[in-house]
Amino acid sequence: MPTEQAPESAPTVTQIAPAALKALIDAGAAFQLVDVRSPGERELACLEGSRLLDQEYYDDLLAMDRATPLVFQCHHGIRSQSAAEHFLELGFTNLRNLSGGIEAWSREIDPSIPRY
Repeated sequence: MPTEQAPESAPTVTQIAPAALKALIDAGAAFQLVDVRSPGERELACLEGSRLLDQEYYDDLLAMDRATPLVFQCHHGIRSQSAAEHFLELGFTNLRNLSGGIEAWSREIDPSIPRY
């Protein structure tokens, strides 16, 4: 009688806490930090190493290997969750969302980043 194998779990968007993201950055981990906020919000507060998700960056991401680690961030983590889910639908498999967004980053990691 053949043995049934459990199906592989489908990729999902994983939440990443600000401290865990800082650890990745400090370790020099290779990943894309995707800022899905508006240009105006980005002028108010910005995470170093992030890139605004404009059309050019969107096209660049689509050209990347679908296993490329992507971390999405916005103000509170809601819009970035939606963006990460969009990339999940496009076949990307290594997706994280910064829980609490740049607001949580400012509160927990770097208070020099303005809160708005």
